[in-house]
Amino acid sequence: MREDVDAVRERARIEEVVGAHVGLRPAGVGSLKGLCPFHDERTPSFHVRPQVGRYHCFGCGEGGDVIDFVQKVDGLGFTEAVEHLAGRAGVQLRYEEGGAARPGEEPGRRRRLLDAHQVAEQYYREQLAAPGATAARQFLAERGFDRAAAETFGVGYAPAGWDHLLRHLRGRGFTEPELEASGLVSQGQRGVYDRFRGRLVWPIREVTGDTVGFGARRLLDEDTGPKYLNTPETPIYRKSHVLYGLDLAKRAIAQDKRVVVVEGYTDVMAMHLSGVPGAVATCGTAFGSDHARILRRLLGDVGSTAGLQLTGGRSLGGEVVFTFDGDAAGQKAALRAFAEDQTFSMQTFVSVEPHGYDPCDLRQRQGPDAVRALVEQRQPLFEFVVRSTLRAFDLRTPEGRVNALRAAAPAVASIRDGALRPEYVRLLTGWLGMEDEETVRRAVQAVARQGAGVAGRGQAGRGEAGGRAGGRGRGDEGAGPGADAERRPVAVARMPAPDRRDPVTQVERTALEVVLQLPELVPVEFDDLGESAFEAPAHRAVHAAVRAAGGVAAGRALAEAAQGTAAGWVQRVLEEAALPVQPLVTELAVAPIPEDRPDMLGAYARGLVLSLVDLGYTRHIADLKGRLQRMDPAREPDLYRDTFAELVATETQRITLRQSA
Repeated sequence: MREDVDAVRERARIEEVVGAHVGLRPAGVGSLKGLCPFHDERTPSFHVRPQVGRYHCFGCGEGGDVIDFVQKVDGLGFTEAVEHLAGRAGVQLRYEEGGAARPGEEPGRRRRLLDAHQVAEQYYREQLAAPGATAARQFLAERGFDRAAAETFGVGYAPAGWDHLLRHLRGRGFTEPELEASGLVSQGQRGVYDRFRGRLVWPIREVTGDTVGFGARRLLDEDTGPKYLNTPETPIYRKSHVLYGLDLAKRAIAQDKRVVVVEGYTDVMAMHLSGVPGAVATCGTAFGSDHARILRRLLGDVGSTAGLQLTGGRSLGGEVVFTFDGDAAGQKAALRAFAEDQTFSMQTFVSVEPHGYDPCDLRQRQGPDAVRALVEQRQPLFEFVVRSTLRAFDLRTPEGRVNALRAAAPAVASIRDGALRPEYVRLLTGWLGMEDEETVRRAVQAVARQGAGVAGRGQAGRGEAGGRAGGRGRGDEGAGPGADAERRPVAVARMPAPDRRDPVTQVERTALEVVLQLPELVPVEFDDLGESAFEAPAHRAVHAAVRAAGGVAAGRALAEAAQGTAAGWVQRVLEEAALPVQPLVTELAVAPIPEDRPDMLGAYARGLVLSLVDLGYTRHIADLKGRLQRMDPAREPDLYRDTFAELVATETQRITLRQSA
């Protein structure tokens, strides 16, 4: 009802609501400012005036009241936004006859789902003290977490029975459709049952403090499920849009301009209890661009000072510190984080515990001081990536140093800070053991020029920061306000693009398009292609990533499991691809395939693969003929005879292939 909506506008403090998403600072009498959450910008132009309950961005033109802000920043409908704010402000809502969040939906659905989670969280917390929760309490005690720590983080226990929570929620008036939509229960052949059973549970909250899901840790030997089980995707929970501990860490992050990203729930607890209150963790997924968008608003993204990243001193701007285990998996996770670094303008660091201890183990073994020291002894992410790249080469040989330079140059070239990049050129020269810094500089500049051309094409039509009015609500694909600005192509140096006019290159490219988009139609012969099957270096690199991802056999399995979609397959190839190759993988994965007739796609894919095999035979035949011309049959009769026999066999294989095509 209108008067209730007016009450929400009046009681919900806009500076607190906006401040949960944006780092605000004073900007004159009665005004606050920060970076706009609806478009990408480096200089704050987003102003909030609490006295009049309004905000306005002088860059993109977005403005409104507290309800408008929640609608835009969280992608909510008007009714859902009012319900969310009413819950915060303690306003009891009444609905006009027929009022609903959207056609066909019961009024207050989001609020009902949040209420169900609030009741579930309280129930789990109470159960932690019950006699059946001995294993849960022991788990916490063994890791140095007492009752006060459990209460601070809302840790609870899900009883081992099948329907304890279900019966409790039914008793509180929640319907079965509401419970199924919440993700708190699962549907089986015999009906619904508790999703979490016999597990330690952590509440996963939005930055606003609303509980939207849970993470659960296996405790019992008879539990055959995964070690960690999270809430599935629901109308209120998307794992790529939440960070565990952010509700507790947001004030420290905004004040200290530092966030520490760890890998688990107990790691967050250990960090906070050790005096690192700005620690958060992802929830069953890798750190991604949506997480970066959330953090950069809290950090303020106020820019960086080049010298500080090299000295190890505290940054004047914001900084993100990733902590990873010292094993290979941890290093791979750090390299993935490097790709997301381009979404920040603050300093980005890595802290790797050399003995492989996670923060929880480190606190147990060496105490809180060691946990704080782990964060303070951080290493710039660029340095970590470059040094990790160099370790793959033998720098004692000239060939090893040259190949290492070629591999490391893209990482240095991707540094956006114009003052910082020359410093890393100098450092890279020393790490390589080269005397000529100019050689390293030219290699980096060459890659940077190639990447600038690609980045320029990727930005076509977007304009400069502030030139586009942001704020379309989330659709099914999960695009949120400002998503166009946040998800633009990362300006990372990439490999030189092959000449599209070359017919051989075109065959290679089209074959890779089909492999990425339609792996289930690609014949198995593709996986028999060797490293030399592709002539263009960029295509060869993509092929290497495809092979590392398991080949089309793995792609076919993933596509079948996903009912024909190749999103998981492409993601796996991207994870295996080197950073400079990833933009090309994405490009190939979305490029139109020349054949658009569904009934002809299978034959088309087979023809492409056979063409590649034929090209390989042709190249091999040319190589063998050249070798024969350079040989002296009189001096090397055996070698000449073997080479000639190989030539005949290869030509026969090519003829057979062409006859079967």
